[in-house]
Amino acid sequence: MKSTAIIAGVGMTNFGKHLDEGLKAIGGKAVTAALADAGITGADLEAAYVGNAAAGLITGQESIRGQVVLRGIGLGKLPVINVENACASASTAVHQAAAMITAGMYDCVLALGVEKLYHEDKRKSFSAFSGAVDVEFLTEFLAGLKQSAASGGADSASKGAGENRSMFMDIYAAVARSHMARYGTTVEQFAAISAKNSRHGHLNPRAQFRDELSIEEVLASPMIAEPLTRPMCSPIGDGAAALILVSPARARQLGIVKPVRIRSTVLHSGWDRGPNEDDVARLCAKEAYEEAGIAPDDLSLVECHDATAPAELFAYEALGLCPTGEGGRLIEDRVTAIGGRLPVNTSGGLLRKGHPVGATGIAQIVELTEQIQNRSGARQVEGAAVGLAHNGGGTIGADAAAMCVTIISN
Repeated sequence: MKSTAIIAGVGMTNFGKHLDEGLKAIGGKAVTAALADAGITGADLEAAYVGNAAAGLITGQESIRGQVVLRGIGLGKLPVINVENACASASTAVHQAAAMITAGMYDCVLALGVEKLYHEDKRKSFSAFSGAVDVEFLTEFLAGLKQSAASGGADSASKGAGENRSMFMDIYAAVARSHMARYGTTVEQFAAISAKNSRHGHLNPRAQFRDELSIEEVLASPMIAEPLTRPMCSPIGDGAAALILVSPARARQLGIVKPVRIRSTVLHSGWDRGPNEDDVARLCAKEAYEEAGIAPDDLSLVECHDATAPAELFAYEALGLCPTGEGGRLIEDRVTAIGGRLPVNTSGGLLRKGHPVGATGIAQIVELTEQIQNRSGARQVEGAAVGLAHNGGGTIGADAAAMCVTIISN
């Protein structure tokens, strides 16, 4: 979808473990910050799209999640649309909000992503991820993961999926082992992604983890599911991020000094594709580039869905940043580090910023927006002008259940 929506303001909480705060407090902070950044009040909003994936399981709050969060800061009356779409919930909320702006239905809309995943019972947190597959085939799905791990000699990955960790770590581990066997990708290259993102996260005051790690430290960390050590896996987290989207006419009225426009936002679901068809990430990327009128070489930076270190490498290839099979070379050549030709995950990514799933997609766009507006401090990308956010969630068959790619620019 081509978009005319302008980002008028952004807001975001620190990501981390917030056991002393509820969904309302966390979400309210992000909304309040975004309104202040835009220079407007809640009375200016015409609608709100609120992304959340797991509140029903973790907190028991169902059905009216967005209304509850917004009433907590005194915002009522306006239409609230609750959006649940796995890890792509927040980017889907942006997709819908931008569509309504572009269609001329609204001039000023809130897009919010908010999530609480930490719980005293870790199994409850992990159950949120186990529900992001076709549960009618969950037993067979888990059995397939175990069989894949056992046949590959992956002892850690052959037990514990969905019990002491998110089962998605095992899904990514299986794809990583396949990529290594097919293209010669090495575990050191995956570790280099974790180390790179730790350097970026060290510079981000809102990141969940801010310690810097070397490749050697990543490799020496506890094994989760071969070849993934702990720093190669994104942590769960609590947090929220918000955008104020406005029409070009309202942007002019507000006198926005550094406008950032959503150039395109593309949302697709996975399907039963043929062996030679592009996957859903490649489909979204191709459409987003075409609708934005740009090519991968025009990008200044990327925030991608690095739920694991291998996932970032797969994104390099799916987004056309390098040919298929050559993602390892991109990280080895430091192309994707701050200071490189195309920095990826300057926020620290999901690996270091954290992954409150219902907030992640908007957090990516907050990072891109602040970079384009030259507000990113020590991690600022020189001359940042065009950014891409890649955010996927859930798994059905061999593909993501939901995938959203959004391109923004000055």
